Amino acid sequence: MTAASGGQQTARPTRLPRSARRKQLLAAAQQIFVAHGYHAAAMDDIAERAGVSKPVLYQHFPGKLELYLALLDTHCDAIIAKVRGAMLASPDNKDRVKGAVRAYFDFMDHESEAFRLVFESDLRNDPQVRQRVERVEQGCIAAVTDTIISDTGLRPDQAELLASGLAGAAGQAAQFWLANGRRTPKAEAEALVAALIWRGIASFPLQGGSTAGTAAEIG
Repeated sequence: MTAASGGQQTARPTRLPRSARRKQLLAAAQQIFVAHGYHAAAMDDIAERAGVSKPVLYQHFPGKLELYLALLDTHCDAIIAKVRGAMLASPDNKDRVKGAVRAYFDFMDHESEAFRLVFESDLRNDPQVRQRVERVEQGCIAAVTDTIISDTGLRPDQAELLASGLAGAAGQAAQFWLANGRRTPKAEAEALVAALIWRGIASFPLQGGSTAGTAAEIG
C-alpha cells in the first residue's frame, strides 16, 4: 500500500509473473492486430489495451514485429496440432477426414478471429511472416501425408499431392464459409466438405488390398 492525498491508501498494481504478463500482452496485441491489421496497429494501443506502460511492453517484446511473430507462432502451431490430432485420434479414415475438416472450420470460426493473422495478414510480404504462413500449409500437409503413406503405401510424392488436396479443400471451404456469413450451419458445412473429400480419398486402396472406404459411409 502507498500513501495518497487525504491520507487514503491506494493499492499498487499487481506484479504478474513473467509468463502471465506475456500471455496478457499477447492477448491484447491479438485484439488490436485483428481489429486494425499490422500496419495500423500501434504499440501505444496495445499497451493501453493491456493496461500497462509502453516500457513494460518493450521489456517483453523489443518491437511490434516481434510481438506479431510471437502471435503467429502460437496460432500456426495450433492449427497444425489440430490437423495432426485429427489424424491420430482415430484409426478410421472416414473419421480422420471429418476431424481434419472440423479442425479448419473450428480455427476459422473461433471467436478470437486469430485466423486473420495467419490467412489474411497484411504483412505477407515480410519474409519472416511468409515463412510462418508457409509452415502452416506444409505442417498440415505433412500430418496428412504421413497417414496416407502408412495406410495406402503410396510413394511420398503421391501421398503429399493427395494431402495437399485435402488440406487445400478443407481450408478454402472453411474460409469461404466464414466470408459468406456462415449461411450453411457449421455442422452441415463440415459434413458436406468431408463428404466431397472422402469420395476421392476412399477410392485409394489400403495396404492389404481393401479400399479406404466407400463414399456412402460418410455422413
